[in-house]
Amino acid sequence: MSDIIQLLPDSVANQIAAGEVIQRPASVVKELVENALDAEADSIIVNIKDAGKTLIQIIDNGKGMSETDARMAFERHATSKIRLAEDLFTIQTMGFRGEALASIAAVADVELKTKPYESELGTYIHIKGSSVTEQETVSTDSGSNFSVKNLFFNIPARRKFLKKDSTEFNHIVTEFKKVALAHPEIRMDLFHNENIIYKLPSATLIQRIISVFGKSYQKNLVAVNSKTSILNINGYIGTPGTAKKRNDEQYFFVNKRFMKHPYFYKAVLLAYDQIIRPDMHPSFFLYFDIAPEHIDINIHPAKIQINFDDSQGIFQLLRASVRQALGRSNIVPSIDFDTDGSIEMPYIGKNTHSYSEPDIKTKNNYNPFEDEDSKASSFILRKNSNKRIPDNWDVLYKDFESKINFDDESTSPNGQVLPHYTPVFQFKKKYVITSISSGIIIINITRAQERIIFEQFITAAQTGKIHSQQLVYPLEIQMNGTDINYLKSFETILENIGFTIKFDSFDKLIIEGIPGFLRDSNPKELIETILIQIKDDPELISENTNENIAELLAKKNSMSFAKVLAEEELQHLVNSLLTCRNPNYTNDGRKIIHKINTDAVDKFFS
Repeated sequence: MSDIIQLLPDSVANQIAAGEVIQRPASVVKELVENALDAEADSIIVNIKDAGKTLIQIIDNGKGMSETDARMAFERHATSKIRLAEDLFTIQTMGFRGEALASIAAVADVELKTKPYESELGTYIHIKGSSVTEQETVSTDSGSNFSVKNLFFNIPARRKFLKKDSTEFNHIVTEFKKVALAHPEIRMDLFHNENIIYKLPSATLIQRIISVFGKSYQKNLVAVNSKTSILNINGYIGTPGTAKKRNDEQYFFVNKRFMKHPYFYKAVLLAYDQIIRPDMHPSFFLYFDIAPEHIDINIHPAKIQINFDDSQGIFQLLRASVRQALGRSNIVPSIDFDTDGSIEMPYIGKNTHSYSEPDIKTKNNYNPFEDEDSKASSFILRKNSNKRIPDNWDVLYKDFESKINFDDESTSPNGQVLPHYTPVFQFKKKYVITSISSGIIIINITRAQERIIFEQFITAAQTGKIHSQQLVYPLEIQMNGTDINYLKSFETILENIGFTIKFDSFDKLIIEGIPGFLRDSNPKELIETILIQIKDDPELISENTNENIAELLAKKNSMSFAKVLAEEELQHLVNSLLTCRNPNYTNDGRKIIHKINTDAVDKFFS
C-alpha cells in the first residue's frame, strides 16, 4: 500500500489558516491595527476603498521593522511576543500567534513599506498569494504602511460570499471603534472612499466616547470606579435615558483588549433592574485591569472570549460597582456593601418597632360653601325624608336620553361595516370594544394605528403625493461619521418619502422636514429608527423599499404604551381602521380585529 499522508504546501496551509483568521475585510483591519498597537504607534490611519474589497491601508508611526524582520513577519507562527509556552499566560500584547500576516498574504495582494526610527532607509516587500514577488530598499517614513489589495482574489468562492459594501464597512467600523475606545490616547483616523468617517485626536476616555458616539453622551455618562486587590473596574455607564432597544453600545475591555462576556453583561443588566424597561439595553464602557495570570485569552481565534479564574466574584463586584455609580448620581438610592460583597437595601421589616396607620377623621357631608342656615335646612330635609322614590323622577333625565342606535351602520367603499354612532369602550387601555349589527368587535389599538399609518403611507406613495411637513425650527442632530455615511447612501430614498435633510458636516445633519402624515412625530426618532433598521438589514432598501419603510415607520409611530384615549379619538380610530383596505391584519400578519357574533353572546346567558 502506498503512502497517502503528506505535508500541505505552505500556500495551502496559509489559506486554511486564513479561513479561520481572515473571515472578511474587517478581520484584516483588526489584525493590522493590533500590530500597529504592539509596535507602540501613537497615530494610526485606516484608509478603506469599496468596504475593503479593493484596498485596506493601515499606516502607523510605530517602531517599524528591519529588512529581515519585514520578511520574517509573513512566515507562519512568526512572532516577537512568545518564546516559551508559559508566555501564553502572561500576555500583555495584542497579536501573538503569528498567523495574521501569513494568512492575509495568502489571500490578497499585499505591499509593505516599513522603516525603524534609527534607520535612514526602509524596506519594500510585495507578496501575492504567499509568494514574494519583490523586495527592495526604499525611502519611506518611520513606522509601517500596509496595503492589502483585492482580498480573496485567489478564492472566488470566499469573495462571492462577502456581503454588500454597506454591511462589510459596518463590520470594519465596529472593529475600528473597539480599538479607538480601548486606546483613547492614540490618534486614529478612518477614511472610506476618500471620505472622512472619523478623525479622533488623542483624548481622555470620556472625550473619546463622545467623539465616537456623539455629543448626546456629553451629559449622560456616569463614572464607574472600583478597586480591589485582584481587579480594578473603571469606565462609564449611560444614564437610563440613553438605553436603547439595540445593544450595540456595550463594551467590555480586559487589559485594553475587547471582550464579549454574556455572564458579566447579565451583572450590568441586574444593576439597572427596575430602572429601565426590560426590553431596553443600557450603554456601558467598562474596563477591567487584572493580572494576566488570572485570565486565559488563548481560547478563541479572534481572542474576544476570555476565561477568568473567579467569574462569580467578578460578577458580584461588577453588579455592585455599577449600582453604586448609579446611586452616586441619584439615579437609584445609594447602597451599602456587606461583608460578602452583595448589596443590601434597608427595609421596614427589620425594624423592631411596629407602626400603625393613623386614623383620619372626616366629615363626609361637610360643604364649605353652605352657610349655617343651609346646613340646618339640609339636615331637616334629611331627617324628614323617607325612602319613597319621587313621582315622575325620569323627567329629570329626559335631556340625557340616548339618541344612539346600536345597530345603525353603513358600509365603507370596500364593503366593510362602518359604525357611525355606535358607542366605543376602551378596555385595559389596550383594546377598543364596539358593536355592529351582527355582534361585538374587539380592536387592538396599537395594531390598528399601525395599519392606518401604513396605508396612509402606501396610498401617498402610490399617488406620488408624500408631502413634506416643514419644521418651524430645523433640527440639528450630532451623529458619528459612520451613521452620517449610511444616511447619505439612501438620501434620495428619504427625500422621496417626505424627509428634507441637509448634511452640514461629516458628523452633523439638519432635518428641515418630515412626512406630512407623521407631523406629530419626533423627527430625530424617525431618522434613528430608519437608520437602525437599515444598519441591521441593508436589504430593507433593495426591494419593496416604500412598503418596508412604511411598515417600519408605522410600527414606530403606533402607540407603544397604553394610555386612555378620549371617546372622539377612539371613534376616529375605529372609523379610520374600517376604511382601510385590509383592517383585519397588520402588514406582517398580526391580527387586529376579533369579532364575537350575537349568537355567541346570547349563549353566555342561555
